[in-house]
Amino acid sequence: MYGSYTGRRRHVARAISAAGALLSLATLSGCFGSSGSSDSDHAASAGRPKQRPKSTVPYWVNPDGSAAEQVAAYRKKGEEDDAQLIQKIAEQPVAEWLGVDDPEGQARGFTEAAAQVNRDALLVFYEIPHRDCGQYSKGGAADGDAYRAWLDKAVRGIGDRPATVILEPDALPHVVDGCTPRQFHEERYDLLTGAVDKLKGLPRTRVYLDAGNPHWIKDLHRMVQPLKRAGIAKADGFALNTSNYQSTEENTAYGKRLSALVGGKPFVIDTSRNGNGPAPGKNDPQAWCNPTGRALGERPTTETGDKLVDAYLWIKRPGESDGTCKGGPRAGQWWPRYALDLARNAE
Repeated sequence: MYGSYTGRRRHVARAISAAGALLSLATLSGCFGSSGSSDSDHAASAGRPKQRPKSTVPYWVNPDGSAAEQVAAYRKKGEEDDAQLIQKIAEQPVAEWLGVDDPEGQARGFTEAAAQVNRDALLVFYEIPHRDCGQYSKGGAADGDAYRAWLDKAVRGIGDRPATVILEPDALPHVVDGCTPRQFHEERYDLLTGAVDKLKGLPRTRVYLDAGNPHWIKDLHRMVQPLKRAGIAKADGFALNTSNYQSTEENTAYGKRLSALVGGKPFVIDTSRNGNGPAPGKNDPQAWCNPTGRALGERPTTETGDKLVDAYLWIKRPGESDGTCKGGPRAGQWWPRYALDLARNAE
């Protein structure tokens, strides 16, 4: 089924260790600086990625992300051409996917590190029970109670710091396409509405419910009631194209039509890997999984030129595998060769 394209990936193990390091770093004001120009100057002097202008995109650039580490490794070996390619990824804000362990510590670490440089954290919650229908990124909480406990910890970790949350990629599209068994649908709606309520109870958190992409749920009318039952009225909007390759133009047209059916809600588009659009041809049942010839898309920005499109975001972390297909490592693992291809094809 087409919905299975989101075979997932995430850097859960790495997020756990990274969050601990960020907690320590965030307490050192000299590490990240305090605002605007000083943090950029400090990062530049240390050879780390700078923060992008807040007026263009308010989200935090992780100076210790996988791409930044790869840039440093290439430069250490004197491979400057490859370093310059991966720098295209390292210098952009990308989402941090919260893992199963210590969501409170991770959320606190990422939001504190972002706040240290006067930026917002961009987070993805991806722990819904029966996640990914048992495919590449199967897992998630054991049951509804376990998810609520995980959610409470993540919410505490965000606290009063600014954050944007992409809520549970695949969760609603997998209800619509029938991949998630019907007996779990009511629980899923309850968990999502509860998550929206708790996140919107925070003073500086924005929430976008995942709504798939136009090549997955082709009849957008099928997404309307699921979005409403999941709390779109209270959410800030919905997210499209998470971890996929559909064009920005097509997602924008789809999103506008869907918005008109859910109260005029705005939306964000994942442009992390859609620079060349989707892979051509219809004979590959896993065309969504590590397709060749793809490219980085529009850089993250809130200046989209369209009042209904809140932002172009890099929700999927470019350079991380979709799963063990086409020679890729496990879902979520950094894959230098794929990262180089994405950057090279964007030239």
